Amino acid sequence: MASLVRSATLRFLKPLGNLTLNDAFNHPRTQTRSVRAFSTTLSPPSKAVVYEQHGPPDRVTRRVIQLPPVEVKENDVCVKMLAAPINPSDINRIEGVYPVRPQVPAVGGYEGVGEVQSVGSAVKGLLPGDLVIPSPPSFGTWQTHIVKDQSVWYKINKNSPLEYAATITVNPLTALRMLEDFVTLNKGDAIVQNGATSIVGQCIIQLAHHRGIHNINIIRDRTGSDEVKEKLKNLGADEVFTESQLEVKNVKGLLSGIPEPALGFNCVGGNAASLVLKFLGRGGTMVTYGGMSKKPITVSTSSFIFKDLSLRGFWLQNWMSTEKAKECRVLIDSLLDLAREGKLKYEMELVPFDNFNAALDKALGKQGSQPKQVINFQL
Repeated sequence: MASLVRSATLRFLKPLGNLTLNDAFNHPRTQTRSVRAFSTTLSPPSKAVVYEQHGPPDRVTRRVIQLPPVEVKENDVCVKMLAAPINPSDINRIEGVYPVRPQVPAVGGYEGVGEVQSVGSAVKGLLPGDLVIPSPPSFGTWQTHIVKDQSVWYKINKNSPLEYAATITVNPLTALRMLEDFVTLNKGDAIVQNGATSIVGQCIIQLAHHRGIHNINIIRDRTGSDEVKEKLKNLGADEVFTESQLEVKNVKGLLSGIPEPALGFNCVGGNAASLVLKFLGRGGTMVTYGGMSKKPITVSTSSFIFKDLSLRGFWLQNWMSTEKAKECRVLIDSLLDLAREGKLKYEMELVPFDNFNAALDKALGKQGSQPKQVINFQL
């Protein structure tokens, strides 16, 4: 502790001339400040993935550096991070193309889970040992220790599976909000989506199935598509089609006993978005929340005139900026309950922090389709 206090003390000193480190620490002015420093709680040093400029993530985040201890003020909570995912939006922030991003230099990451290590004197409701997540999510989760105001942290059930606690906010909450915010769905209704193998897509399948809502899923043509279909059906998918299977005039003729979908989800764009539109019934709504193909959405004039279709967009960051964000923590609890019960699951790979670069390469798609990469700071 003394060494930490000493480093913290010297950071705030004005120059004392040509003194040795020992002389500087024993100088009267230093002594006065070090007494004050001993009454200050400091965090441990933090190992962090830092990028100093925007650019290709595999080039600007190659170094893990150590950050100095910081003061834990009266309303602050020091959290030892346990796990944090590498999300596509994290990559976009590092690239500098995401609409909301921190100023550089910055620590990567946006969601995760940690354990309270220490609390400021005015903090209420949180104690050392509590399991917490940043809610709403907060920049800088790719580091071993974080100190932020108590309002950032939300205490969750300590029995929550680590990897699900770390990833519950961005993808599962997106799926839940989209199912609830655009069309009133009742048991027996139907939805359709592309990008069904994505984490959001898998969550939509399971949440819809849990509510008795039929779901029609579109995947890209690939080697092993039969295995992918089987995997999605085991999650609760009613129908799974490859894009080439839908190259027919009447796609609705492929459905058996499923009503026309009133709601569709698009995270791909291009032809995959057009296929979602083909399934929708009159007055249906397609919600776009991503554009993985980087191709535009093309809609026929007849779809607007004769089917009266609506096109909407969803961005979780925007939703969290509204008064509805107050619901966020209650919804997270309900999603974690489903994860603990085995009713919400998706494939992830826990990776030691020391192997961050290898995990980043997988997240960037350098090794083909991979499970979501989750940094485990304990391994």
